[in-house]
Amino acid sequence: MILLSKIAQWINQLNYRMGQMISWLTLILVALVIIVVLSRYLLGIGSIAIQESVAYVHAVIFMLGLAFTLQRGGHVRVDIFYRDFSARRKAIVDLIGTVIFLLPFCGLILFGSWDYVMASWSIKESSSETGGIAAVYLLKTLMLFMPITLALQGLAQIIDSVLVLKVDSSGMERVP
Repeated sequence: MILLSKIAQWINQLNYRMGQMISWLTLILVALVIIVVLSRYLLGIGSIAIQESVAYVHAVIFMLGLAFTLQRGGHVRVDIFYRDFSARRKAIVDLIGTVIFLLPFCGLILFGSWDYVMASWSIKESSSETGGIAAVYLLKTLMLFMPITLALQGLAQIIDSVLVLKVDSSGMERVP
């Protein structure tokens, strides 16, 4: 049980640090949008690369922030019942939801996008726009990282749920 707890802590720490780094990207996103608007409407100039970078940064924030959001309990759930549940019932709901819904979803996204991403890498896909970012294949790679980080966080959630259930059934205190 101590090993499982350490694995969950490692995953939680990894996703927490990634979430902290990604949160700084929101400032970069705001700055990029301001640059695009000011340069286009005040200066009358535009840059396809800067406009595309807004989409790239947004995609990184969204795709890599999902695991952090799951860790923080920020995903949508029907909280009308869940909030009043005991720790044991919450653990059961989290365990079942993760095993039945989250992990299969992650597997579907990972395996469903693998060929698509590999095809993009094989040709080093770049923007179809002149002056665009020549790294579309890197953007598409997020389609592989997202389900991996989300599944890892799901694994940590499973471990945490099992530990809560183990403590509840044995009457012993959980190992931190």
